[in-house]
Amino acid sequence: MLIGALVARTGLSRDTIRFYEKEGLISVTRKERRNNNYKEYSEAVLERLLTIKRLKNFGFTLKESAEVLSMIETNEATCDNVREMIHRKIGLLDARIKDMLVLRNQLINGVKKCCSPSGPRENCRIIISDNSL
Repeated sequence: MLIGALVARTGLSRDTIRFYEKEGLISVTRKERRNNNYKEYSEAVLERLLTIKRLKNFGFTLKESAEVLSMIETNEATCDNVREMIHRKIGLLDARIKDMLVLRNQLINGVKKCCSPSGPRENCRIIISDNSL
C-alpha cells in the first residue's frame, strides 16, 4: 500500500511515518519500491505502525518502543519481560497525577484568595505573581 493508504489506516501523518522510517522503527527495502520509486508498504509495516501508536499512547518513548518492537520480533515480549517497563510507566503516571493534583489545588486556592466576583479590577495576581498561590 502507498503512504496515503497507510495514513488512512493508522491515523498517523505522512511526516510521522517518514520520521519512524528515518529512525529505523520501520523499513522499506529497495525491492518494495514501485518502478516510479514510490514506496510500497506491507501489512507487516502497517501492524508495526499500529503497535508503535499503541505503545506511544501508553506513554512509551520511541527508544522504549524500539526495544519492545525488538522483543516482539524475537518473540520475547512476554508479560514477564515487559512487566517492569509497564510498572515504570505506571509509576510515572502516578507521579504526573500527583503533580497535576497539586497544581489543581494551587489554582483552586489561588482563585479563592484573590479572584472573588467583587474583587479589584486589576490584573489577576495568580497570573502575574508567584506570591498569590
